[in-house]
Amino acid sequence: MKKLPIGIQTFREIIEGNYYYADKTAFIQKLDNGKYYFLSRPRRFGKSLFLDTLKEAFLGNKELFKGLYLYDAWDWGKSYPVIKISFGSGAFGTPEDLQDTIEAMLDEIAEKQGIQLKRKQISLRFRELIVQLNEHYNEKVVVLIDEYDKPILDVIEQPEIAQKNREVLKNFYGVLKDADLYLKFVFLTGVTRFSKVSIFSGLNQLNDITLDESFSTICGYTQRDLQEVFAEPLIGRDVNKIKEWYNGYTWLGEPVYNPFDILLFIDKEYTFRNYWFSTGTPTFLLKLIEKNNYYIPDIEHCTKDEAILDSFDVDYIDVETLMWQTGYLTIDEAYETPRGMQYRLKIPNKEVTIALFGALANFISKIERPTIIQNALYDSLLHGDINNFEKQIQALFAAIPYNNFTGAKLYEYEGYYTSVFFAYLKSIGADVIGEDVTNKGRIDLTVKMPNGVVIFEFKTDGANALEQIKDRGYHQKYSGAYKDIYLVGIEFDVHQRNVVKVAWEKVA
Repeated sequence: MKKLPIGIQTFREIIEGNYYYADKTAFIQKLDNGKYYFLSRPRRFGKSLFLDTLKEAFLGNKELFKGLYLYDAWDWGKSYPVIKISFGSGAFGTPEDLQDTIEAMLDEIAEKQGIQLKRKQISLRFRELIVQLNEHYNEKVVVLIDEYDKPILDVIEQPEIAQKNREVLKNFYGVLKDADLYLKFVFLTGVTRFSKVSIFSGLNQLNDITLDESFSTICGYTQRDLQEVFAEPLIGRDVNKIKEWYNGYTWLGEPVYNPFDILLFIDKEYTFRNYWFSTGTPTFLLKLIEKNNYYIPDIEHCTKDEAILDSFDVDYIDVETLMWQTGYLTIDEAYETPRGMQYRLKIPNKEVTIALFGALANFISKIERPTIIQNALYDSLLHGDINNFEKQIQALFAAIPYNNFTGAKLYEYEGYYTSVFFAYLKSIGADVIGEDVTNKGRIDLTVKMPNGVVIFEFKTDGANALEQIKDRGYHQKYSGAYKDIYLVGIEFDVHQRNVVKVAWEKVA
């Protein structure tokens, strides 16, 4: 059996070390029709490996591609000098640190090529390296830049430093435009797509293939990859369950799996866990959601236009754009309107749903040992025990630390209570619909259970929540589809900061 390439981003090592490899080399031939490219994908999706594969192709290392698509579809008679830069590691805490890191990377490349760089300014030093390589090999130069945005993302919680790092990178990448005469091919990858105004103003010829359907599976494993490349280790496994947990990431084409999930799932003896999510807790995202009093159920009802999805900047960070670019949301549907393309977003799969809402629930409530309350809430709903449910929801909000409310007046914010409750139920895998649309209005929350459906309305202003459900006939949407329908009105007291009334009825 072949080995699992967990954490390996070097194409040569994967091929020579007899590791599993899903052939993505057909995309290299397709890219050869152009010159300047940009690709955005979330972390751990295989961007670095693809970039290294590009490097080996342009260096002319034909023997590595034997048995792969590119072997008979590439001009191996020519090779090109390659500048490959990765911001995956390095010091970016200040713009001076960033400049020192870039200078060290340029000097290392130059030293390996027997070139001495004389310029001091890093942008001039970069151009000097390109020109000298072109003259030395008498061939145009290939430039590959991995994780181009990491020096900004690493300090995103410090806007002043992030802005200064942005300016350093803007000047550095701007060299590529002026060096066009000496360049054969340029490819940049990253997690976020910063607006052209902020970082790409000097490099406006980039072809962004992030939402190009023909490149939608350039990173990640397709269903075919899973069933052909990993056929042996997945014999007898529940393919549908694997798909439910780890598939679903889409960029206008076929959905893909995150490779890290699949490799760890096999390595950890087929245990379903949050492998990808656990590699990087989205602390900044959680803080942004809390700061903006973001209504968490809206995560599942998000529509954005192309301009918003394309632009991320230090000066203004949109919660949903950040969630899409970092992989916590993916495209569910694209449709054209008079205003241009619109994209309906969704959470990609079960792993992200459970892990994201678990992180949100814990972060915005800050409750110690939340699992006990989560499980008790779910069990009471599962068995239709609304009396016990009332006790559990009171315990939930009573457990929220008092300092959560200090100064922020969150207790006056009806959406806070709904958001906490919604996140807790989603984090244990309950089928919860936020802002459930009916012909009479919107239900705050609907929870679908094996033995029925529960409709919730939340109020903080003394209004009768249960009567609103009945008056508006919210339950009619589910009449005939479920044997048991429960109507639950939950009322909060802004002074007690807790549930003061849970009224419910069962509709046969």
